[in-house]
Amino acid sequence: MVDHSGWRVGVASAPVHHGEILQGVFTGDGGLTRGLVTLPCTIHATRATFIPAPGAEVTVTPDWKGKARRAAELAVRAVTPPGDELPGGHLDLTGDVPLCRGFGSSTSDVLAAIWAVKDAFVSPLPPQDVARIAVRAETASDSLMFEESTVLFAQREGTVIEDFGYPMPALRVLGFGSRPEGGGRGVDTLTLAPARYGQDEIDLFTRLQAMLREAIQMKDVALLGSVATTSTEINQRHLPIPDLDRIRDIARTTGAVGVQAAHSGDIAGLLFDRDDPEVEARTGLAQDLLQELGIHEQWNYTTGD
Repeated sequence: MVDHSGWRVGVASAPVHHGEILQGVFTGDGGLTRGLVTLPCTIHATRATFIPAPGAEVTVTPDWKGKARRAAELAVRAVTPPGDELPGGHLDLTGDVPLCRGFGSSTSDVLAAIWAVKDAFVSPLPPQDVARIAVRAETASDSLMFEESTVLFAQREGTVIEDFGYPMPALRVLGFGSRPEGGGRGVDTLTLAPARYGQDEIDLFTRLQAMLREAIQMKDVALLGSVATTSTEINQRHLPIPDLDRIRDIARTTGAVGVQAAHSGDIAGLLFDRDDPEVEARTGLAQDLLQELGIHEQWNYTTGD
């Protein structure tokens, strides 16, 4: 018999990200590996409820959220003591995360599912274990489970290439849909082939990793913005942003510290120093200039609050 005394309805909420500050190929313990550093985002979230039940079946609503269901199954196995009968349950997901845009919708689903199971069984599940479960559930995952620190994350292995030791410096992000002709439909990430990089780009990624390490440790927002801009420029060969030259002109005109992008989506952002006394005026001017460029889908938020 399964002991139900420790069961409860598990609830959790998972954030999204706003694409990447840096994405490329880096040197890990086993040689070169793909890695990324996500930009935190506060404008969308996924909420999950997990109701444990006897029997090993896990169901999900909506029923097409197969990655989240798989994540819940794997999480149940992870929190069930060896030798105990596996329970099942029902996972319910709600939220407002746009799909295929670069907000990490599937990782948000998967993470909310894992955390809801963790809450239901009142079980410890450290971020490293959550990361491995997330990758098994969705093949490649973002690093949203690491809430206390900025990490360079191997998205296909579920391991940390480097923990930079501190949260990212606070930013004001003016986000926008970078492909207005797409009408906000996003990018089909399932058909998007992984980028192939040349040796010069791989060498540059090593330098960008060092720059980002310094930016985070010194809370240097300008250096962080330089890393993001360079990563965006490298990605132009793989998933180009229309009018990037003019967007960079807007960044220079308004005093933005950099330009960032979703490397497998259609959202991008101008980055500003959140603590700049003129940040509101700078952001407002950038909004107007993007409108003149034909980019009308915009939003803004701050990190570090």
